[in-house]
Amino acid sequence: MTMYETMPFHLETERLILRPWAESDAAELCALLSERGKGTPTVEHIRTSIAELLTATATTGIALLPIQRRDEGDFIGYCGLIIGRSTLQEPEIAYELFQRTHGRGYATEAAGAVLDAAIATGRKRLWSTVGTWNTPSLRVLEKLGFERDHVSTEENGEVVWLTRSLP
Repeated sequence: MTMYETMPFHLETERLILRPWAESDAAELCALLSERGKGTPTVEHIRTSIAELLTATATTGIALLPIQRRDEGDFIGYCGLIIGRSTLQEPEIAYELFQRTHGRGYATEAAGAVLDAAIATGRKRLWSTVGTWNTPSLRVLEKLGFERDHVSTEENGEVVWLTRSLP
């Protein structure tokens, strides 16, 4: 297996800072996940999830990072690389932002920084999987040069698999 460089865990863009998780992110992450409409996880449960994310990062060298707005200093979501439905060699890019921040280009900006971070690890390809209903998310990936590969059907609907070769 090829060894990859560890992804940088602190990324900055014009408007955003992506940084490692802190325990203080738990309440905000709860609020974000509750927007999915499937109930609100407990803060305790989320603290455990954050600890698991940090442990996984130490093992894999890739991370899902909280997104903070530079000027406001607030937590607005997360973006990063995960194994997800893919592999450590060709991880998935994932992001989720508060609905109140949608439509301002934050997801594209954050995902662009993560794309650069993925290139820095020496990987050759990334994946992303998105529900066919999620047009805004598909637009973000199109802007970043992802192309549709195939569609699969899962219990909660159809999922588009997109891929992006890295230089």
